[in-house]
Amino acid sequence: MEENKEQEIQKEVSAEETPQAEKGETTDSQSENSQQPEEPKMPEITYQTLAILMKNLPNGKVKKEYEAEFDVATLKTEKGNSIASAEFEGLQAVGLDYFPEEKKIKGIPTAAGDHKITIRYKLGDWTDGKPVLLYTFTLIINPDPRVLWNNTPTPETIEYYKPDSDKAFVQAGDKNMAAASQRGRSHAHEGNSRDDDFALHFDTKTDWYALVVADGAGSAKFSREGARIACQTAKEICEAQLSKDGIAEVLDLAIAEYHKDDSDKNRIELYQSLHSEVLAKAAWSAFENIVKEAQAKVEPVKQKEYATTLILSIAKKFEFGWFVGAWWVGDGGIGIYQKENNQVEILGEPDGGEFAGQTRFLTMGEEIFKDRQRTYFKIVKDFTALVLMTDGITDPKFETDANLKRIEKWNALWEDLNGANEDGVKVDFTDDNAQAADQLLRWLDFWSKGNHDDRTIAILY
Repeated sequence: MEENKEQEIQKEVSAEETPQAEKGETTDSQSENSQQPEEPKMPEITYQTLAILMKNLPNGKVKKEYEAEFDVATLKTEKGNSIASAEFEGLQAVGLDYFPEEKKIKGIPTAAGDHKITIRYKLGDWTDGKPVLLYTFTLIINPDPRVLWNNTPTPETIEYYKPDSDKAFVQAGDKNMAAASQRGRSHAHEGNSRDDDFALHFDTKTDWYALVVADGAGSAKFSREGARIACQTAKEICEAQLSKDGIAEVLDLAIAEYHKDDSDKNRIELYQSLHSEVLAKAAWSAFENIVKEAQAKVEPVKQKEYATTLILSIAKKFEFGWFVGAWWVGDGGIGIYQKENNQVEILGEPDGGEFAGQTRFLTMGEEIFKDRQRTYFKIVKDFTALVLMTDGITDPKFETDANLKRIEKWNALWEDLNGANEDGVKVDFTDDNAQAADQLLRWLDFWSKGNHDDRTIAILY
């Protein structure tokens, strides 16, 4: 995450109107029989008719499916003569072709640039000996904007080096977990490190799941390490607390009692057990470990140099349904998505600021644990996915904090993850797909103009 959001690179390509076709008609007879004593007479055809048709062909984009109507029957001479046939030269070199039976030019462009395409056509009264006319026009294929960004590897010699991407898959219990994190294009362009991080855990003895994502502040020098410490510490504390004698039993009992009777008394008891013994304890321990790291340096630095957000969630299946708890500071988002019921439960509120890109961080310390409620929980019969995301995903996919509560946006996100995107990248969420994390990482490469931050997502499904 970058507090003030990166300045968008100025090399993005926007489609422009195709320039009018060049008036360059020639004939095969002229080009191949230049030694003939008598130059063949040019048929009476208007340059304007072809030029208008060619101008109507839309621009294309590399790697994106292209399809344009082209009906030879619309071409006429000044005297009303029709065009009998037409062929193209140069389309295949671009990755396109002309399909006369469909009256379409289509394909997937492979080369960007201003391409000179020649159309060879015969008039309706054409017979052997009459010339075949040639007309040249320009077809613009815009580049894939992604190729305009550098992908400079992060130097492995920097302090707190981490790989530019990461992924994990956990197949266990009643549901699987997959997570992926990808360095943003703004960082990749400059050769800077990925600041996001995540952690996953499943306890085979207690059947508790734990998912964590964190987004290091782009303006903080060591935020990448702050995010890593936060994720690992939160995961380890949840693992320890949820397997500790006394704590796990008390929490499980409080959940069951609250399910039987959702009275204020039972709700408060459940909240206190969940908050004090697990979630807030994990978050506070993450904060303390960041402070220790900052102070342990040869030249101690301020903890704000490790600034990071944190979204932590635990989940477990009971006989009556699923319990999900969460602790959240910063932006991004977390939701329990239920496709069949067309519902979503948001477990908390994102921290916004006066200006775009501003948020609050775990490293702000004690005030974060007192300023407002940050622990939330919900019991649901079942769910399609529990999703945790940094703002590198919520910004392009939800656009505003308010949209996090709109089921239409969650439906669109789930369809996107399942392949409804311009790249055709699909994450297979079936039980036995061990490639889910790899697919999720590929999905993170989606293009969204102006949104080039690190992207991290963790899903229980």
